[in-house]
Amino acid sequence: MAIARYPSFVIDCPDAEALATFYGTLLGWTVKASDGWGEIRDESGQQCICFQQVEGYTPPQWPGQEVPQQMHLDVMVLDLDEAEPEVLALGATRHEHQPGTSFRVYLDPAGHPFCLCVD
Repeated sequence: MAIARYPSFVIDCPDAEALATFYGTLLGWTVKASDGWGEIRDESGQQCICFQQVEGYTPPQWPGQEVPQQMHLDVMVLDLDEAEPEVLALGATRHEHQPGTSFRVYLDPAGHPFCLCVD
């Protein structure tokens, strides 16, 4: 039997509300934010990603390792070409380094790498 359940990830960022809104809109999840903390939850309320505002935040530098990425999110989409303009409109940036064909690497508004994946 599991000791715990329903894990959430907490991501450091310079603006917790802005990053929660970015990922909440990307995934269609509910956004809640206040006082340097944000969270998004799926319809069931069981899946959760949290965002913690950090003073002096330094974004990761990918693909280099001077400031390691430490973590990144992969999200599935049906079509990369259709999804790309939508995530760019939310505030993402397409990274210049694209090492694969079944996924694309973007930076969220706080500079964290994340991937749109079809496989």
